[in-house]
Amino acid sequence: SHDRICQYIAKESGWLVVSVGYRLAPEHKYPAAYEDCLNATEHFLQHLEHYGVDPARVTVCGDSAGGNLAAAVSQTLAGRSDLPRLRAQVLIYPGLQALDFNLPSYHQNRGVPLLFREHAAFCALQYVTGDASNLKEVLEGSHIPPDMRLKYRRWVSPD
Repeated sequence: SHDRICQYIAKESGWLVVSVGYRLAPEHKYPAAYEDCLNATEHFLQHLEHYGVDPARVTVCGDSAGGNLAAAVSQTLAGRSDLPRLRAQVLIYPGLQALDFNLPSYHQNRGVPLLFREHAAFCALQYVTGDASNLKEVLEGSHIPPDMRLKYRRWVSPD
């Protein structure tokens, strides 16, 4: 789905672009896609010489669920001393949280195509569990226990 945009970025920038074809939900639940992206990134970082890539210039990028995966891979690799450090991460409308689908951005953009609020919650459930039967509870926010909501309030809050 992203071949043309990756080719465009490579052509216009002169950069080497590696696009990871990861396993998709609901057939492959978490952590399959994450493991695919992490393994591909680790392999690439271990073989930079083969590709003629400067180790100080490697960036990961992703959009939507791929933005989530790029962030997760970046966090995982941040503490690794056996691989070159990533220079940056580029996250394009990433799906970064599934605790609260009632934050202002979800309501402000509820009718904006492509990723409607209900569809975002549906996709998150498919990715994590492969089952969207509790979609109503997730949209209402009743899928998170009150103590967990308090614990993560600092990171997931309209404030």
